[in-house]
Amino acid sequence: MTAPADIRRVGMLTPSSNTVLEPYTQRMFAAFGEAASVHFARFRVVEISMSAGSVGQFDQAPILDAAARLAEARVHCIAWNGTSAAWLGLDKDRELARAITAATGIPAATAMLAFDEALQALGARRIGLVTPYLSEVQERIVANYAARGFEVVAEERLEDPGNFSFALHTPAAIADQCRRVAKAKPDAILIVCTNFRGAPIAAAIEAETGVPVLDSVAVTAWKAMAVAGLDPARVTGWGGAFRLPATASLTELEPEEHGGSTS
Repeated sequence: MTAPADIRRVGMLTPSSNTVLEPYTQRMFAAFGEAASVHFARFRVVEISMSAGSVGQFDQAPILDAAARLAEARVHCIAWNGTSAAWLGLDKDRELARAITAATGIPAATAMLAFDEALQALGARRIGLVTPYLSEVQERIVANYAARGFEVVAEERLEDPGNFSFALHTPAAIADQCRRVAKAKPDAILIVCTNFRGAPIAAAIEAETGVPVLDSVAVTAWKAMAVAGLDPARVTGWGGAFRLPATASLTELEPEEHGGSTS
């Protein structure tokens, strides 16, 4: 039995209306038994659009306040389990991760930075994109990836303003989105939204199509585990992301040279 002092604790910053990431993340961390625990702190997120009110939900102040509460649990990593930097620009997550560590002294990770590290590990340049988002959000995501040298070769969206409603879409419906995107033969399929039920179908879609599937909740857990000193390869049944090499460092906070901008 693991001594309490040896338990690796991970903190997750969670959108308030998200009902997916907590149960899925707990199930992923179950692979470590009593050797690890995962803890959650919420801040208000109730809508996803390009409106000023929606964008303002991701200001640093409330996120850092939630991070401070997680730090009181003496976690070994604090991860932002949300995808807002996909449309607001990856620099938002780089700045947030630095701010979390500066304020708490605890290493930080984020979903979108984890996606970047996973894409690098796969050598993926041509990507398929699956989300529940509005067109105005999806277009920004596609443009941000293009500016950094990635080509979105196929994309699917559901025109849902969310955020609570994202969880109401079934895994089967998301699997169908993935199948349609896979026809373009991308190097990887990205399921971008941590309140979307993509993680349970990732392994099956990979087996069916031969295309790696990177789900937001899964890649956040993968990276956070590595930062906290856990071996993600112990996690099975949630897709191939957990078999990718992951660094325990924060070197991915620096923009990569892809021949484009760092937005």
